[in-house]
Amino acid sequence: MAASRRRVLLKLSGEVLAGGAGHGIDAAALGRLAGEIREGVAGGIELGLVIGGGNIIRGTSAASDGVDRAAADSMGMLATVINAIALQDALERQGLVTRVLSAIEMRALAEPYIRRRAVRHLEKGRVVLLAAGTGHPYFTTDTAAVLRAVEIGADVLLKGTKVDGVFSEDPMRNPAAVRYDSLSYPEVIDRRLQVMDMTAFTMGMDNRLPIVVFNVTVPGNLVRALHGEPVGTRVLVEV
Repeated sequence: MAASRRRVLLKLSGEVLAGGAGHGIDAAALGRLAGEIREGVAGGIELGLVIGGGNIIRGTSAASDGVDRAAADSMGMLATVINAIALQDALERQGLVTRVLSAIEMRALAEPYIRRRAVRHLEKGRVVLLAAGTGHPYFTTDTAAVLRAVEIGADVLLKGTKVDGVFSEDPMRNPAAVRYDSLSYPEVIDRRLQVMDMTAFTMGMDNRLPIVVFNVTVPGNLVRALHGEPVGTRVLVEV
């Protein structure tokens, strides 16, 4: 395993916990993810993890239904805490030592997020689940993932989704869409490709953070991504 992959930030969409149900938390999907994470970190990888809350509630969707945007985003951040606690339990059932750190203080459930504390947990070999987004409304969990990756000094951000990488067009609408193996940040901008929201993407580019977008629902993909093997699409400062 390459030394450059020693510290990784894994971003998971909340939907991957829902399995085929499309909402809520599916025990089988949760168990499979936990098993792949255990196998993936076995070589000594230090893993931080940010998970979305879309399987429970999306702040933007709630806001479009008339809920105040700040309130809706707060609901979404709390959903990520629920997911983090669920994944923590699944990981510990696999024998891993974990910590949940929350950007919103709730000491009965999680430690408060402090950068140095997060790094110390990683150095001790604990899987660190970074919950509640940035702790502020109007920021996505993609932005939270890039921010935390930069803060903890991650060598790469792995973005686990339900698609096989970055495509020239939406592959659901156009089956002939081309998947890219690798792209530079400028190419993503020039081609107007959707990797993540612009706030997150710009922060990643400014901090020269490599990103790998891959389909985490395919068995084995997560282990390969954690081990630095080619999977999905790599977004680099230069190609």
